[in-house]
Amino acid sequence: MSDVVASRRAALVVAAAGFFLLTPSHAQAQWWKRAPVDFEECADLAEKAATKAEKTSALAECNAKFAGRRKAGGGYSYYDFLQDRSFDIAGPNPTPEEQKKIDEFYTAYLANQRRSNEAAQAAMREQQEQQAQQLQQVALRTEVARVPVPVERPKVLQTVAQRPKGAPCAKGSFSCEWPRLSESLNDLKKLFNPTPSKPAKKG
Repeated sequence: MSDVVASRRAALVVAAAGFFLLTPSHAQAQWWKRAPVDFEECADLAEKAATKAEKTSALAECNAKFAGRRKAGGGYSYYDFLQDRSFDIAGPNPTPEEQKKIDEFYTAYLANQRRSNEAAQAAMREQQEQQAQQLQQVALRTEVARVPVPVERPKVLQTVAQRPKGAPCAKGSFSCEWPRLSESLNDLKKLFNPTPSKPAKKG
């Protein structure tokens, strides 16, 4: 009976040994190998993938798993593409405190962007207003240039002093009739307002 038990145990040991020998060697390596600690280790493992599709998939997993990148002098760096800047972090991924600080920087960055945009819009409005004023001034100058300047009317009537003596006078013209009319008016004034006689000088 003991021989039968011993032979069964020997058969089980041989079967187990055969099972381990027949399994692929890379499965055994996966079993005892540790997981990558950062992106760079993960990327090195991804490079060893058999096909290009597997390599691309493995690199995508590395990107999703590790946010930070190893720095040459030690430590890690996290690049925030929203702010277009990098932050120093202690490990391969930001800690909650580090993430909070990155978020605070992002809030300040958004506020600065908003102020810059408002200032740029205000400057653009001011520039457009100045251009509109300049165009209005040019339009006014053009309008002023188009308005005709009044030309002095030619003097048709000549005054008595300008008419040479002895020049023929057209009957009914104002320049000829005015001197006579003026004399008549003066005569009428003398009639109604006689000049007082001057007292004789005592000598």
